[in-house]
Amino acid sequence: MFGHNAKIDIGLNRAVEQLMKTAGEDHILPIVHAGVPILRRRAVRYHGQLSANTLSKLIDMMHTTMVEAPGVGLAAPQIGLGFAFAVVEDHLRDDDEDPREIAEFPFHAIINPVYEPVGVETRSFYEGCLSVPGFQAVRQRWLDITARWQDEKGHQHEERLHGWPARIFQHETDHLSGELYIDRAEIRSLSTDENLEDYWAEDPVPTAAAEELGFAI
Repeated sequence: MFGHNAKIDIGLNRAVEQLMKTAGEDHILPIVHAGVPILRRRAVRYHGQLSANTLSKLIDMMHTTMVEAPGVGLAAPQIGLGFAFAVVEDHLRDDDEDPREIAEFPFHAIINPVYEPVGVETRSFYEGCLSVPGFQAVRQRWLDITARWQDEKGHQHEERLHGWPARIFQHETDHLSGELYIDRAEIRSLSTDENLEDYWAEDPVPTAAAEELGFAI
């Protein structure tokens, strides 16, 4: 739990405050893209290096940036900060029969997140990333996970996640170990956003894409 024992890094706190000033009145932070080294470094565990006020403002700005992008998750390395935390949020779609099993995933920050699979079932779906803009590819993920993280006050949480929320949590947590989703994606499935919409939007389970593009799911 963060608190009186946490040691604020004054220089780092000042640097984060300066970063947030670049967001301007709209509170939109710049997102770094593939090729920037920080995306390939293991993030530092967060243990209270920022003041509570700075952390709160940063989480709010990350939320605003994520929604505006638009995305369903944003990890600190994606805005150039090597801390082990991210923000996540997603909501139900109109299609109740969507095979991706999208579920309500309220906004929250996940600090020092980790996960482990529950069972052996996996699912393969198209996935994108705000740091690899304009493209998506099929990525296999665990269907069910046990997710653990801390909130901004340092309280511990544990939750079993299923389907799309589990995918989001895995994606954002992987960012913190220096991994991008494309590292383990089916590269033959790689598609521009426009081509995905034109060719494969009606096929959420990418069976037709797998057959036409020549990859296994």
